[in-house]
Amino acid sequence: MQKILVVDDAEINRELLRDMLEDEYTVEMAADGEQALQKLNEPGRQAAALLLDLHMPGMDGFAVIAAMKENGWLKKIPVLVISSEQTAEVENQCFELGVSDFIHRPFESSIVKNRIRNTMELFACKNQLEEKVEEQYRIIQMQAEKLREAKPFNKLMMEYNSAIMEIETRLKILNAEFSQEYNRNPFESIKSRLKSAASIYEKLERKGYPVTVESIRENLNDVAGVRVICSFPDDIYRLAKLLTGQEGMILLREKDYIKHPKKNGYRSLHLILNVPIFLSSEKKYIKAEVQFRTIAMDFWASLEHKLKYKKSVDNTDEIVGQLRACADSIELLDYQMQEIRNKIDRSKV
Repeated sequence: MQKILVVDDAEINRELLRDMLEDEYTVEMAADGEQALQKLNEPGRQAAALLLDLHMPGMDGFAVIAAMKENGWLKKIPVLVISSEQTAEVENQCFELGVSDFIHRPFESSIVKNRIRNTMELFACKNQLEEKVEEQYRIIQMQAEKLREAKPFNKLMMEYNSAIMEIETRLKILNAEFSQEYNRNPFESIKSRLKSAASIYEKLERKGYPVTVESIRENLNDVAGVRVICSFPDDIYRLAKLLTGQEGMILLREKDYIKHPKKNGYRSLHLILNVPIFLSSEKKYIKAEVQFRTIAMDFWASLEHKLKYKKSVDNTDEIVGQLRACADSIELLDYQMQEIRNKIDRSKV
């Protein structure tokens, strides 16, 4: 049978819980936090769940939770707090610390059993899912390593990197020309990145494409990426038009998320280009993605990215709403600043 560890300084509570649970579980008991940690630390005797009182002399329940978190036990053992307190503040504090559920006194046998059973089942499912994710991650890393070792793949990455350098060079020349002619710069900075082998493999697998060099070339548009940070919205459109109008640059697709923002508030101008690169023996066209944003749009996107990829964030819905409102404010601010700049420029004439 699975083992349940009951931690409570009141003997009557320990005995009540043992009577309720001993037909289905092996029940061990501890009278305080120190005893609980000693039992949790015994090799080969890991509990399937911990029923924990919060208020105990010496080491209380909060200290036990902190020690379990430090030792990595909270990831392996679900904790159900046993308490007569039912305030939202205390429960929220416990959930934030990593507690799985609550069992309130006075104890009702059927509720206690169901809460324990449901918590253990959910915890087991979560752990199985995490193990599958970790296994998938290991597979991706192994396959990515094979890709990195393949000479054709490395040659293709060199070509994508060459496309990035070609875009950057052309943008820098435009920037120098603007600086000379108009005494201002059309963009603030350029950021570039080459998609990792692991990200390439994961995306091909997710979309059902074969994992080959030709498949990468044919099916992925964002292996080579360049992000251009501009001061004002009109600089974005002016610079995009100049870049795509240059000899050899072929515009394959445009997604204007500035005029047509995503539902979450995301704004940016995306261009998929065929970029000419000049090798020792031939000229080739390589696909690359160029994103144009204002400084404020880029700051917003960076914060939204953290929310999207962080595993556990409290009040996610509230933050999403705040970000959407901020995106609207950023759009208004960008155009207000642009109008102020125009007034300044007109006053020089």
